[in-house]
Amino acid sequence: MDRLKAPARLMIVSDLDHTMVDHHDTENLSLLRFNSLWEANYRHDSLLVFSTGRSPTLYKELRKEKPMLTPDITIMSVGTEITYGNSMVPDNGWVEVLNKKWDRNVVKEEASKFSELKLQAETEQRPHKVSFYVEKDKAQAVTKALSEVYEKHGLDVKIIYSGGMDLDILPQGAGKGQALAYLLKKFKTEGSPPVNTLVCGDSGNDAELFSIPEVYGVMVSNAQEELLHWHAENAKGNTRIIHATERCAAGIIQAIGHFKLGPNLPPRDIADFSDYKLENPNPGHEVVKFFLFYEKWRRAEVENSAVYLASLKADCCPSGTFVHPSGVEQSLPECINGLRSSYGDKQGKQFRVWVDGVLATQVGSDTWLVKFDKWELSGEERHATKTTAVISSKGSDVSDGFTWIRVHQTWYKGYEGKDDTTWHF
Repeated sequence: MDRLKAPARLMIVSDLDHTMVDHHDTENLSLLRFNSLWEANYRHDSLLVFSTGRSPTLYKELRKEKPMLTPDITIMSVGTEITYGNSMVPDNGWVEVLNKKWDRNVVKEEASKFSELKLQAETEQRPHKVSFYVEKDKAQAVTKALSEVYEKHGLDVKIIYSGGMDLDILPQGAGKGQALAYLLKKFKTEGSPPVNTLVCGDSGNDAELFSIPEVYGVMVSNAQEELLHWHAENAKGNTRIIHATERCAAGIIQAIGHFKLGPNLPPRDIADFSDYKLENPNPGHEVVKFFLFYEKWRRAEVENSAVYLASLKADCCPSGTFVHPSGVEQSLPECINGLRSSYGDKQGKQFRVWVDGVLATQVGSDTWLVKFDKWELSGEERHATKTTAVISSKGSDVSDGFTWIRVHQTWYKGYEGKDDTTWHF
């Protein structure tokens, strides 16, 4: 994690399905709220880790379905694979750890002798994970019998049952908890352990995360019985673990506030930014704020007022430029004027805007180069641009606000807009 020059202020380690991602939230609002909070307040000095039972294949499918941020670290296949960054570079040291006392062929062969076990899809079978489905009432007996078989073979394996149906067989040294412990040890060795770590989960395969010493933990309100049962038996008196009253990502936001880990008011929840003063203004917050206004303007969730547009223009350099993804260069103030005609054009429709990976580099005493991905969801269509912006502080202090000098956007392949006239920023 070379981009951080100091230990992470906060590291969030979150499960995905039914924890960060609420599959019952058709508008994805809790996830979008978290996204705005993270990019505005945490991305620049903190770490986001997704820890999922999903294989890389199913993880990538979920990213295409939901407005998810790009994590700094991804732990997949129930803690058997660790990768870094957007390009998902594997951690070879973790592979070496898992190879000890593990023979995948024997594991699969012995498990195939149990008629109660049904092999999961090929995408879910990984180098250090063999996965089955088993009925809930048969899981305990099968797990016990399997453990005895593997012990006779001299294999050191771990069997995890979760979600009321999934049975995963892993090396004993694997699992979400061990993967996190490995990362924390790695950070400590490098002299940069996170100041605070918050783990988040909803099911049995998340239990190990909560057993790591000195982390804060949140079981989201919709947590499954198997995790609540584990908590009651193993961590009931642990005040560093809470059972949230909010679902999924909203429960994670609630935990940030409960444990006082940092700001916990998502910019998406702020109705009027003119009345809101940020404690520690930064370029990331400026970017989030701008595109949230853009979404609300087109959804007619703010007043159709010339005052708002005048305020936006006041935040743009008079000679500022915008390079459209098509390559056409325009005046920034004129682009703001162009928003007049699009007021409410997405009212009552599925239209959401979010930014991902907002990273600012100070290139002058009062100037920043800000890079991020900008996404638009319009109905069933998704469009995305790689965006670079140059912004400067208005006064001697960033609390005076920021001025946009230049914005340059390029289409991401496969996510191009069909009609350039409807793409404003």
